[in-house]
Amino acid sequence: MLNITGNYTDLYQISMAQVYFHENKHLNPAVFDYFFRKNPFQGGYTVFAGLGTLLNALESLRFSEDDLRFLANQGFKADFLGYLADFRFTGTLKSCHEGDLVFPGAPVVTVHADLIEAQLIETLLLNTLNFQSLIATKAARIRSVAGVAALLDFGLRRAQGAGGYYASRAAVIGGFNGTSHVKAAQDFEVPAVGTMAHSFVQSYDNELSAFRAFAEDQPNNTVLLVDSYDTLKSGVPNAITVGLEMAARGHSLKAIRLDSGDLAYLSKQSRQMLDSAGLHHVKIAASNQLDEHVIKSLQEQQAPIDIFGVGTSLVIGRPDGALDGVYKLAQYRDKPRIKLSENTAKMTLPGHKQVLRLYNSQNQPIGADVVTLADETKPDIMLHSFEPFKSMDLHKLTAKPLLKPVMKAGQCCETQPTLKDIADHVQFQLTQMPQDYRRFDNPHEYKVGLSPGLKHQRDSLAQQLRRQA
Repeated sequence: MLNITGNYTDLYQISMAQVYFHENKHLNPAVFDYFFRKNPFQGGYTVFAGLGTLLNALESLRFSEDDLRFLANQGFKADFLGYLADFRFTGTLKSCHEGDLVFPGAPVVTVHADLIEAQLIETLLLNTLNFQSLIATKAARIRSVAGVAALLDFGLRRAQGAGGYYASRAAVIGGFNGTSHVKAAQDFEVPAVGTMAHSFVQSYDNELSAFRAFAEDQPNNTVLLVDSYDTLKSGVPNAITVGLEMAARGHSLKAIRLDSGDLAYLSKQSRQMLDSAGLHHVKIAASNQLDEHVIKSLQEQQAPIDIFGVGTSLVIGRPDGALDGVYKLAQYRDKPRIKLSENTAKMTLPGHKQVLRLYNSQNQPIGADVVTLADETKPDIMLHSFEPFKSMDLHKLTAKPLLKPVMKAGQCCETQPTLKDIADHVQFQLTQMPQDYRRFDNPHEYKVGLSPGLKHQRDSLAQQLRRQA
């Protein structure tokens, strides 16, 4: 979609990189962590998405001739631009699987690379993972209340520009069945879906003529928009007429779509009218400013809606609009590094780390992850990040590491899963997670704690730096 080149970044990344280059620091090894501090939508989890997009972008990341000319005009120096002309990302990424459920405070991706390489990919990484994880999480919340109904992404026209392209990808990861975005459907190999606009109906002298023309031209995919004039007095009756005419020709009306009004009432009345005409197979689709709260309400009212088209709220991540993922230096030249803050929750975790997900004796997740030093085995106790008297005994629990190599020497080191595989992985994890942590309202807080070794390293380094300040 977008031509991702080296200049797809913030200016200060390139400014810092030039300093590293001239100070001869650029080849020194560094480790950066990507993590976030708060689940979106007041929910209990975040769906990790965007990894495949990021890996593909990193494999081909280059500074083009146009990029270099622009940077020269910005005052960057010739020797540094010469380095950028040959730039390739050659680092290693360790990551959770795309589609994993992830939680605040724990690293989701770690980048091991030369300092300059790790710095230059920061903005691309954050832009990709923050956005797609936000939208996939929104989609998963919608799927959680939609039951077996089909969910369709109708959001491109309200998306923030090209963001709509990757929103469609993330929506499928979160549980959507198709998208109206033709280019996204083509590139991501997901079903392209769509009906008709009110303007189509208005362009004919009467509604019945519009419906007949569409049915004749699209006999295998006829979905009729029934609310252009009067849903129950003309729209549904005209759809029934066309549906019966199609049946006589050996074809089948696929669905009607409601796009305004009281969707619960109108869908119930429409269902009765369709069934009375013998059109039991015709599905009912609904759209019009839907989100997880509206769909939950419609389901609780037992509205007979088979298909939900969700637009704006999905693709812009309403109401949050952004995931607060950050990218922080954790190690430089084999020495752990830390960012201090007056807000203790914003203090970073130093060093090379691993995240272990904890399971009970029945191999079920208990709702807790422990962050350890990379070379540690499962500790016997998990400590609260900031409250000294809170801990958890881990003796009877098993653990599985979440961070695994996905890129080595700048090349993907495993076959990337299909979107369907990722989406299936999301739904499997949601079924495995205890209900208290995934409930729609006021979910229980998932625990993320530290191993004693990591907590000691963090606290010791913080004390050392404060003494030097």
